[in-house]
Amino acid sequence: MADRKSKGRKEEVVTREYTINLHKRLHGCTFKKKAPKAIKEIRKFAQKAMATTDVRVDVKLNKQVWSRGIRSVPRRIRVRIARKRNDEEDAKEEFYSLVTVAEIPPEGLKGLGTKVIDEED
Repeated sequence: MADRKSKGRKEEVVTREYTINLHKRLHGCTFKKKAPKAIKEIRKFAQKAMATTDVRVDVKLNKQVWSRGIRSVPRRIRVRIARKRNDEEDAKEEFYSLVTVAEIPPEGLKGLGTKVIDEED
């Protein structure tokens, strides 16, 4: 039990689903910079949530953010962030975060909280 405690919370592989409110993060942003800024904000969110500096954004997530053009970014986006162990031998970081699109429920994104995903599924 003692060795489990000393490991720390940021040292384990975990997957969580979050709803990111892009609307508040892009408020006042120039139209032609909205989609690139949205990707940067998603990266920043993942860095803070998973405590990793290496964040990898999935191609499908990028396509979803850009789906309505550079100006009309979705207001909210549901993402699945997985903290994974870095297997490359020359890696600076022990972990990296992979951000992918989560499936959207039919009733919408409002009110959905953070959900921890078990590794079995």
